[in-house]
Parts: sequence; C-alpha cells; structure tokens
Amino acid sequence: MEVISYNSPRCCNLNRRLVVKKSSSRQQVKIPLCRKHRILCTRVQFRSGSLGLPNKHHLFLKNVYHGKGSRPFKPLEGFNNVDSKVLSGNYNGYVIGSEDEMGRMSETGESVTKVLIPGLPDESNGECGARISSCFWQWKPKFNVHYEKSGAENVNSPPLLFLPGFGVGSFHYENQLKDLGREYRVWAIDFLGQGMSLPFEDPTSPSREEGITEGKDFLWGFGDKTEPWANGLVYSMDLWRDQVRHFVEEVIGEPVYIVGNSLGGFVALYFAACNPQLVKGVTLLNATPFWGFFPNPMKSPRLARIFSWSGTFPLPANVRKLTEFVWQKISDPESIADVLRQVYADHSINVDKVFSHILETTQHPAAAASFASIMFAPQGELSFREALSRCHMNNVPICLMYGKEDPWVKPVWGRQVKKQVPEAPYYEISPAGHCPHDEVPEVVNYLLRGWIKNLESEGAVGLPLLDDMEMESIQNNITRDLEFVREGSKKSVMVRFLGSKFSLWNLIKSSLKSRFGKLETKSP
Repeated sequence: MEVISYNSPRCCNLNRRLVVKKSSSRQQVKIPLCRKHRILCTRVQFRSGSLGLPNKHHLFLKNVYHGKGSRPFKPLEGFNNVDSKVLSGNYNGYVIGSEDEMGRMSETGESVTKVLIPGLPDESNGECGARISSCFWQWKPKFNVHYEKSGAENVNSPPLLFLPGFGVGSFHYENQLKDLGREYRVWAIDFLGQGMSLPFEDPTSPSREEGITEGKDFLWGFGDKTEPWANGLVYSMDLWRDQVRHFVEEVIGEPVYIVGNSLGGFVALYFAACNPQLVKGVTLLNATPFWGFFPNPMKSPRLARIFSWSGTFPLPANVRKLTEFVWQKISDPESIADVLRQVYADHSINVDKVFSHILETTQHPAAAASFASIMFAPQGELSFREALSRCHMNNVPICLMYGKEDPWVKPVWGRQVKKQVPEAPYYEISPAGHCPHDEVPEVVNYLLRGWIKNLESEGAVGLPLLDDMEMESIQNNITRDLEFVREGSKKSVMVRFLGSKFSLWNLIKSSLKSRFGKLETKSP
C-alpha cells in the first residue's frame, strides 16, 4: 500500500495529496487536474443557517456550465432555523423521562415515554468528533474509488461500512464518521460513477462528429471509441456489489456491519446476499426496493438481447441527445434544491453542504455520461426480495430504520421488509424523510450503536428502546419520544419499534381505533 497524506477540503479539482491503496498494479497513478477540463469549483458562500432563510448573505453560483437554458438559482425556501434552548446531555446511555414528561401521545393513543439520547459531538463545548481522512483506493487500473474513514485507533472495535444513496457520496455520512468513529472503525465509500469516484479521464476518445453543441466537447463519454480500460464498463448493481466485496476484502480486511441508505441499502443487501461470510449485519435506511429498468443478461439472456444498449461506453448518438436534454434539467441548481425539499421532512435542517457537494459533482465532465450508464444499466442478478430472502436463509442479521415521511420509499415498503423478516428490529422515525441518517443522525447513531452492542454481546445487551428483555416487549410494538440537543436547541423525534408480532392489519386497526377515538372524544 502506498500512503500519501490527504488533508485538502473536498473539491472537484484533484490537485491534492492522495491516499492510494493498490490491489494489483504497483505503478504510480497519475491523476489529471479536473480544472484542465473546465470543471469549475465555484466557491459558494452559503447562508449561515439552513439553505435559503437567514437574511445575512446571498447564494451566488457564477460561471457554472449547465448547458443552454439554465435558469438562475434562487435561494431555497422552506428551510427554517429552530429556536435555541439549552439542555444538557451526556454521551453514554439514555434516561427514561419521569411521569410528568410523558404527556405526548402516539398515533395509537397510548402515552409515550420520553427518552433522552446523546447529541452529536459538540465542538463548541470542547467535545471533539473523530478525525475523518479522505482517501483513494485503486481497485483496477483507472478504477479509483474514493472513500472516507475514521476511528482507525479503535482496533478492537467492529468495523462499519456505509454505502450512499444515488447522487450523493461518502460526504452524506459525515455525522456518522465523526460520531460513531469515536467508538468504531468507520468507512464510507463513493460508488464508481458517482461522487468522487467518477473517472479521472475520459472513457472514450474525443468525438469527431460535426455540429457539436456548445459545451459538449467538455463532456466525457460522448466520444467515438471506448478506451481500452473502459471496455465493458457499466455503472450497474453488479459492478457496485463487486466493488464493495473487493473493498471489504482488500481495504478493511474483515467482516463488517454494513449500512446503506436508498440505493446504498439495496447494494448492501445484494452484497450481503452474495457474500454472507463478509457481513456481520446489515442496516437498511429507507432502502429502495427496486433498481434498474432493463433485464439482467445473466438472469434473462434472451430478453436482454432485445435492448441494443445496456449502459456501456461510448453512448449511442440518440442516447447522447436525450442525456444532454435530461442532464441540463436535473443538474440545474433549482432542480437539486427541489429534490432536497422533497426528501428532507424537517426543513430546519441545514442542507448547504449536501447541496454544494451534489452541485459540484454535476460539474464533473464524466457526470452526464455516467448518469446515462446508470439509468440504462441492467438490473442485478437478484431482486431486492430475492436478496432479502437469501440473507434471511443465511442468518444474516438485519436491522430496519425508516423515516416515516419519506415521499419516495414510503413506510409501506419498510413494513413489507419487516413482514418478510419478522425477527428483524424495525424502527420507524418521525419526523424524518428519505435520509434519516442526515436528518436525525442522533437517532440513527443511537439506534445503530445499540443494535451492534446487542449483536456483539450475543443478546446480553438489550435492543435500543427496550428497557427490559421480556419476550412480550420484544414481540409487541413500542413507541418512544427521543429527545436530544442539537446546536443548543432541544429537539424531539418519535420512534416506533415494531415487534415480531407486527402485522399490517393490526397497524391499520390500531390507527383507525385511535382516529375514531379522538373523534368521539371531541364530539359533544
């Protein structure tokens, strides 16, 4: 392994010192500077609070190429700051609230116990989070995988690996790296074709066709011929599964607890189903239950032959035109802001960093063609349901954490998973949207710590939110009101634990009973 220090802040230019771990070749990896290819790392001054509300500053995005017809970015509305209230908290354990603090009611009408949980490391009070290191690992020639890690000093603790959702990267797990890295060894990777794992050079030779549209000569993957290193390259589920397997084997070197959000949840489950010997447990955070529109050539070879293109490079001429049109729309700053409004249920969350990282990635010359490859890539060899069934058959521990207000992967999908794997602990978090690890990292980190401790102790430590180990408590549904401090303000989130006796019908009945009960109470 060749180690070179890497301390530069994230930016799409790669003029920085890197950590490169090589799996085979010993040659020096030459990394071109993205600025030579007109990737603009616009320095963005964000508003001091959440994206778009405090009136101290304005957001300016200058000289960002988005093709013709790009609209000027307007500040993101709807994200508000919360009032500051101070509540002291500690790092270990939790405290059950007293009877006078149990006035909140769950949707089924029962009184809910308040639980105080630790917040994130508070640097303003001298509490330091784990140091995060950014690195590159060369899986194959030209296949450079970006990842971040923390907690390397925790040599006797189990390793955790986080997989991101579509369109984001390891940066989305900053709160897990800083917080959980104080106890565990933590890694987060960027999938190939996304984030900072986009290629360092064009996978195709330059296009010679006439009538090139403005800016197209700066887009990689639109050339006439595939470079030898990119032959057969498709940014698919199968590629990401293999990427994770080699990363665990060659970088981490031992079985891991793997955590995935959205697309990353599906990849985590798929990887675990195919490599149970490398997995200590899987946590799904609003995992998408499907991915890919086209048939897998190994699973359905005849059907796959019907489609002339399956995400390889270079892009066909008709796909290039479609990609340019679609990419111009979805990479626009306003479009990115609209998506963030949808997936974050709590609009007081500061999404400035997420916004800037996503926007920065869209400016990479390979981003548009990589997006096309992902969209046209075939499905994985296993469906989500098949992967879940295989994990269940191989006794791979599974934990489910789903944001209740997710507009995309609605709670019914998480409950379907719970129904298929009834012994898996299921935590439904509200309010929280599609990315609970970033929206309520305090809650997700607390639950993840407790679940890992339960497995590592072989059941001697109870599951999170269960104050005793009575079988009836584990089988039935329990609701808790989790309270924590964030930046001096007290916040509260409802978490519902669904036990092994959970059924969709019983949940519907209890909800209806609660609603009709409230109506009867209000009627004279």
